[in-house]
Amino acid sequence: MGGPSAEREVSLSSGRECATALRGEGFEVIELDAGPDLAARLSEIAPDVAFNALHGRWGEDGCVQGLLEWIGLPYTHSGVLSSALAMDKERTKDAYRSAGLPVVPSLLASADDVRARHVMDPPYVVKPYNEGSSVGVYLVHEAANGPPALAPDMPEIVMVERFAPGREMTTTVVERPGEGPKALTVTDIITDGWYDYEAKYLPGGSRHELPADVPKDVFDACLAHAEQAHTALGCRGLSRTDFRWDESRGVDGLVLLETNTQPGMTPTSLTPEQAAHVGMGFGTLCRFLVEDASCHR
Repeated sequence: MGGPSAEREVSLSSGRECATALRGEGFEVIELDAGPDLAARLSEIAPDVAFNALHGRWGEDGCVQGLLEWIGLPYTHSGVLSSALAMDKERTKDAYRSAGLPVVPSLLASADDVRARHVMDPPYVVKPYNEGSSVGVYLVHEAANGPPALAPDMPEIVMVERFAPGREMTTTVVERPGEGPKALTVTDIITDGWYDYEAKYLPGGSRHELPADVPKDVFDACLAHAEQAHTALGCRGLSRTDFRWDESRGVDGLVLLETNTQPGMTPTSLTPEQAAHVGMGFGTLCRFLVEDASCHR
């Protein structure tokens, strides 16, 4: 839990929640704030399983997964390749396209170019291509006077994506050993504005309607697309895929945004809420992840 990414605080919250739940399930749990000495600490502790509650770069992008593979320690969630693919938003879209899944046009550009001119006709969204939790996201409106004033600490290369209008929805997928991926339900995420970091993690920042009150063909498409995305990226155990839906276009207005290989596990997080909706309590969900842990050394 924790770690050095921009999503450190979210990860600490996820880690505390999961640790409490796992102790309630009878596990002996050690909470470890991941730093440069992680390999040495893990060798010293010698756990049976590493429960990966890290979010963002280094913990969710295949790096820590590679470390755990190297030392032969079973760990939760997806492996090296799928973690790296899912964290890289443009390569995620390549995988979606190959699977025939709907996405909006996007491109990679230098942050300096994006600051200097519209590299795409507005409206569009600018985001780091390898961060999560809506960290560093800019929405450029159609009536914008000029390009966005990106923060100085934005990565050198960013993703520019055609803005997808409509409702924000999400679907969690659980894959049990020996079974195919199974989508749980669809949540409609309702906010007063942009679904940004504060809306995701502050109490009252958003309202979750589940199951989403949408037409059956759209609901079913979310379930099917989430399962296909899970498979296309090679995810393991648990994933959550986010959508935008332009209801004026029916099912054709549904597009995939991204897939999270390590969904948030905080008090306001979507995946635990969806699991509870289908009868899978938080402790049971955490236990499933521990029992599903493996290492492909």
